[in-house]
Amino acid sequence: MSKKPGATKDMGKMLGGEEEKDPDAAKKEEERQEALRQQEEERKAKHARMEAEREKVRQTIRDKYGLKKKEEKEAEEKAAMEQACEGSLTRPKKAIPRGCGDDDEEDEESILDTVLKFLPGPLQDMFKK
Repeated sequence: MSKKPGATKDMGKMLGGEEEKDPDAAKKEEERQEALRQQEEERKAKHARMEAEREKVRQTIRDKYGLKKKEEKEAEEKAAMEQACEGSLTRPKKAIPRGCGDDDEEDEESILDTVLKFLPGPLQDMFKK
C-alpha cells in the first residue's frame, strides 16, 4: 500500500500544523485587494452617475411645477427673517406665538362688536353701557 504524498500534508494542517506558504500568496493577495478597490471605485462612479441622473429628473420636475429645493427655500426664509430683524431690537412679529401680545385684546373687542351687531337694539344699548 502506497501513501499519497498530499495526504500527510493535509493531516498536518488538520491537526494544527503550519500551512505551507505559497510563494505567490502576497502577490495574489495584492491583486485581489486591487481588484476590490477597482470594483469599489466602479460602484461609486455608477452610483454618482445614477444620482446625477436622478437630480436632473428632479430639476426638470422643479422647473415644470415651479418648486424650489429645500435648501433654497430654507435659505430664503432665513434671509427674510434676518432682513426683517435688521435694526430691530425686538424679535420679528412672526416669532411671537399666537395668544401673546396686545393683538388679542383687539380681536376680542372685534368679536364682541360683531356679536352686538346681531342683537336687537335695546340689548345693544344695555351692553354698550
